[in-house]
Amino acid sequence: MSELSLAGTRAASPLGYLSWTFGQGARDPYYILVVIYIFFPYFSNTVVGDPVRGQALLGYNNALSGVVLALLAPLLGAIADRNGRRKPWVAGSVIGMVIGACLLWYVLPGGGGLGVYPTLALLIAIGILFSISEVFHNAMLPSIAPARKVGVISGIAFALGNVGGLALMLFVLIAFSLPGESDWSWVPAAPLFGIDQSLHEHDRIVGPLAAVWMLLLTLPLLLFTPDGVGGSLGVRQAARQGLKDVFETLRALPRYRNIAIYLGSRMFFIDGMVGVMTFGGVYASGTFHWDTTTLLIFGLCTSGSAMIGAYVGGLIDDRVGSKRSLKLAIGLSSLILVLLISYERDTIFYFIPVGTEPVWSFPYFRSLPELAYFITNQFFAFFFVTGLSSSRTLMARLSPPEMATQFFGLFALSGTVTAFLAPLVVGTFTDWFDSQRAGMASLIVLMALGYVGLLFVQEEQSQVLHRRS
Repeated sequence: MSELSLAGTRAASPLGYLSWTFGQGARDPYYILVVIYIFFPYFSNTVVGDPVRGQALLGYNNALSGVVLALLAPLLGAIADRNGRRKPWVAGSVIGMVIGACLLWYVLPGGGGLGVYPTLALLIAIGILFSISEVFHNAMLPSIAPARKVGVISGIAFALGNVGGLALMLFVLIAFSLPGESDWSWVPAAPLFGIDQSLHEHDRIVGPLAAVWMLLLTLPLLLFTPDGVGGSLGVRQAARQGLKDVFETLRALPRYRNIAIYLGSRMFFIDGMVGVMTFGGVYASGTFHWDTTTLLIFGLCTSGSAMIGAYVGGLIDDRVGSKRSLKLAIGLSSLILVLLISYERDTIFYFIPVGTEPVWSFPYFRSLPELAYFITNQFFAFFFVTGLSSSRTLMARLSPPEMATQFFGLFALSGTVTAFLAPLVVGTFTDWFDSQRAGMASLIVLMALGYVGLLFVQEEQSQVLHRRS
């Protein structure tokens, strides 16, 4: 006999729900390579030519993306709930992201090629499509995953995302970045495929690589994961009725008090945690002067730690519950951030001087503060992805199954409507105190606020409280 899903319907087969995890495995490497480790730092430092101005422009970009998604995500979720289909939205948004990511190749140093502002517009478009894909992909989880396995399935999805990021970073490192810098026997003498490092082609290639990966790994989801049954409403009717549903859901949200508290707390803790990952490489490159190759190795190892955290976190989620797992992840992430910012170029634990002398012969992470930052960040990545996974499974456990996509639209909204907050807080505190450390430290406040809000959330599934015509 087939197992029941969280929605109370027949769960998908193992092929169906494991194919669903490939949707995340397809999408996340773009974020890892482009946003966190390679392209955004390249854009800020080399395309814009001023790290401070580049970081500010990217922060404003994130804010604008958040505003657009705030308007779109709940409406699109309501349309899909009315129409019943989610996979067409996933397919359409992935195709758009693939085209946009390929165009990043034409973003040249010094503002050449596409130019600074067209590139920012392109990044906004890709970011919006990324979030739309995420909304509809997440909304499939309650109906396809067996109820007792929802945590580990969510964790496997995040693990696959980090496996993809790890694999692509390893390829870029060996094929394009290390050649010419290292005499190791397993490294080619020159970059493969004629990649020219002087033109930063090893930075620009990550967009097309992520695009090809995204296209191929989305196929299992589209082919083997069952979708909802299409409704009788056309797109125009579904949009009109969906808009009505959005307003009804927002008006009724105070009646869904438990979900409202959760979404409110998530606005803060997810923004703080994502902020640490987003600015972690910037902080390290500014504090320790890490180059592209060092950041690639750093990202490679960090993705491996995140992959392990995603899988182990899923097991913890199913054993102790999503709320307890999430509290653990947020609490430990906050404590680890306190430790992370205690390292500077020649000191550890805020005030202990240790100098910058090498502590081993490996050509990267040579000083004690660098090595300490590298190791500590692995623990942050472990609990960060545990938190991401548990935040999604907790939303699945709280949402009424009949309104899953609408509430996952609000879930996406809670993670993006304040997307400007972490960059704004980091930038403001950095300016006030003229210190990168102060900027990173400000993120602890966001995580603490989210943790306090989470204490008032009950881990129980809500029921539909208003009549839907």
